[in-house]
Amino acid sequence: MAQSRYEARLDRVIDYIHAHIEEDLRFETLAEIACLSAYHWHRIYVAMRGETIAATIRRLRLLRAADRLANSEMPLASVAQRARYGSTDAFAHAFKEAYGMTPMAYRANGSHAAFKVANREGDSNGFPIFVETLPSIRCAAVAHQGPYIQIDHAMGQLFSQLLAQGLMPSEPRMMALFFDDPDLVPQNQLRSQACLPISEDIALAPPLLDTVLRGGCYARLRYKGPYADMKNAYRWLFGVWLPSSGYEAEEAPAFEAYLNDPRDTSPQDLLTDIHLPLKAL
Repeated sequence: MAQSRYEARLDRVIDYIHAHIEEDLRFETLAEIACLSAYHWHRIYVAMRGETIAATIRRLRLLRAADRLANSEMPLASVAQRARYGSTDAFAHAFKEAYGMTPMAYRANGSHAAFKVANREGDSNGFPIFVETLPSIRCAAVAHQGPYIQIDHAMGQLFSQLLAQGLMPSEPRMMALFFDDPDLVPQNQLRSQACLPISEDIALAPPLLDTVLRGGCYARLRYKGPYADMKNAYRWLFGVWLPSSGYEAEEAPAFEAYLNDPRDTSPQDLLTDIHLPLKAL
């Protein structure tokens, strides 16, 4: 019970950070939101969340910046300003340190660039696809509504609830389920779920949801690179590979399986398996 109270307090901090990520975030304010001593609260955060609060804020700000660089034409100065950097030079230094290249090099040649070329040229063989049959997977889940790039918010809530309820597996597998087409549905209305597979004998308590990932035929695309880059991979998978594959998409949501942890993995080394549900031939 004591741990659940601490998890709830830290969840309030994360909720506040996500809502105000483009504003000035002061440690004193975050301590007040956590209702914890300003002297001790950060030690508690690091011990329970596995990274410093500064690292969390920096990672989330740079993630949104990477999304804007890969998927918009927003000027670099505006991207830097919204990421709370005082100059484009300071932003470029921080971005290169995290993403391994300058912001402009990333915009031109990041992991999304090859998919943009394949989309433009209609190259259906540009990336390996594995068609496989998967069993159904029972998951504990937390619902998220809003931009898909912010699913990590729900993922943090999911981990917090599992820890508070004493249900965290020894080797957790992170997944996310996506219900809507981001090219058709406004970003603030997009529906998704952060998921984590659990055994059949576990009883879940609210606010955790009991979700079953559909078993059956899937096309799997392994993506290496920042989460912000995957929009063009989806467009290639649905718009180029699928029409030429001989398969049809099943009426079921796609899901992602995350093979490493963004807290201790550089963005360019992140591995994600994108699963597109198919009708069996």
